[in-house]
Amino acid sequence: MKKIISLALCLVLSGFVLAGCSSNSEPFEEKTYTPDTAVSGIELNVEDREIEVSLSPDEEVHIAYSENSKEYYEISVSDDQVLTMTSASNKEWTDYIGSKPAAEDRKISLQVPDALLETLTLSTTNENVTLPDLSVTGSIRISSNGGDITFGTLDVGSALTLSAKNGNISGAVAGSYDDFAIQSEIKKGESNLPDNKDSGEKALTVSNNNGNIDIEFVSE
Repeated sequence: MKKIISLALCLVLSGFVLAGCSSNSEPFEEKTYTPDTAVSGIELNVEDREIEVSLSPDEEVHIAYSENSKEYYEISVSDDQVLTMTSASNKEWTDYIGSKPAAEDRKISLQVPDALLETLTLSTTNENVTLPDLSVTGSIRISSNGGDITFGTLDVGSALTLSAKNGNISGAVAGSYDDFAIQSEIKKGESNLPDNKDSGEKALTVSNNNGNIDIEFVSE
């Protein structure tokens, strides 16, 4: 009798596992988004997604991404012209069983105009963030928990904030060392920045846990 009950329980559990794998195999659909109004800032707050930034060919913002009914995004533009994109989920616990989506389905391609945005905020987990040479009139804030942050030369009007865990931070900042007040914190890694430097018209704040910091200053 005990053997029969055990066998029945195994069959039930197997059914749950198979159901989870089946739900998780729903195909992703490629989509694009271009706001129908000018934006002054962009905020991407996503999970388990690579973020690749490139320069826009037409001075407009374009986003290419993939989603399905289980993993999708909420995209909106606020009254103060800030475009926000956040991860949303309709998963049940069985949907977490099985393999994760393919790499191309876990990538967000963001095209932005150079020197026209006031703010740019990017945050993700378990994936990398990459940016080209880029200028903003105000501030840039980038965070990755579980991936690298890699960028060309970033030119900010007021502040650059970078935060990573289990990944490296590397790139260049437009301006001289003297232009920036610097705050940096490093754990289990190496950094070429001082812990604290008070003087400077702009702010550079960098933190990393279990990764390196390598930032170059590039003067014109």
